[in-house]
Amino acid sequence: MHKFIKLAFYNCIKDGKNIDPACGSGSLLLQSAKILGRDNVRQGFFGQEINITTYNLCRINMFLHDVGYDKFDIAHGDTLTDPQHWDDEPFEVIVSNPPYSIKWAGDGDPILINDSRFSSAGVLAPKSRADLAFIMHSLAWLSANGTASIVCFPGVLYRGGAEQKIRKYLIDNNYIDAIIQLSDNLFFGTSIATCIMVLRKSKSQNSTLFIDASKEAIKVTNNNKLTDNNIERILNIYKDKEEIQYMSKLVTNDEISEEDYNLSVSTYVEIEDTREKIDIKVLNKEIEEIVKRQDVLRKEIDKIIGNL
Repeated sequence: MHKFIKLAFYNCIKDGKNIDPACGSGSLLLQSAKILGRDNVRQGFFGQEINITTYNLCRINMFLHDVGYDKFDIAHGDTLTDPQHWDDEPFEVIVSNPPYSIKWAGDGDPILINDSRFSSAGVLAPKSRADLAFIMHSLAWLSANGTASIVCFPGVLYRGGAEQKIRKYLIDNNYIDAIIQLSDNLFFGTSIATCIMVLRKSKSQNSTLFIDASKEAIKVTNNNKLTDNNIERILNIYKDKEEIQYMSKLVTNDEISEEDYNLSVSTYVEIEDTREKIDIKVLNKEIEEIVKRQDVLRKEIDKIIGNL
């Protein structure tokens, strides 16, 4: 998964700020330091983690990987209800793998609907599923020329209700740059086929790129693994906005609107039919020959029985 943060670094400003709003032990931030070069991220690495043990581990990891204390700011707390980096936003690069479908305050907290991070959509993510709340938070803190790359649970792409309204807001305002479907059994702890949502505020096209990368993996024991070649192919398709039959398609936002803002990749990228193709004329000819042969055999059997 770490290699996929290259998507967030495409066309990003190296002198900017990086953040992971659900940073865990800091692995994504550390990987970003490796890819960009920590000296190129001059304004530092930021993150927030709700679990106190993991928060402390993240800070230790920064020191262990030679990220100076003046180059990172990791906060403890709930990103959705108590964000700690108001004075530091916006951010040029946002990478995150937020927890899937966790509960949050939602409309149980009347203050949140007026929070500038969520109010623009006019609705809050459901209390039972905070996935799109993390996405709205990331979008709100993304700079005008920045890129966010977020690992998502597939349900956020097609569920109705409040989540559909939030997707409508994202598409109508042209904030979603790409949806990338990954294979199943790819990430530790889940066998579900996840996806990557890439957000940008400055887009030249009023369209969204859908990539079916579910076949871009190799089998390793019981799991799938993305190779460097897999990553580079997906990244090149994303950068070039290339349309490839059965793999990628650039869809206008008007077309997405006609599909009731369903963002499932399978809605737009045709799945290749790998079933054996059958020539019905040849098949009928073979059946005809079988019937003729059957008649001959039946007559031969009747003769044998008659002689008996």
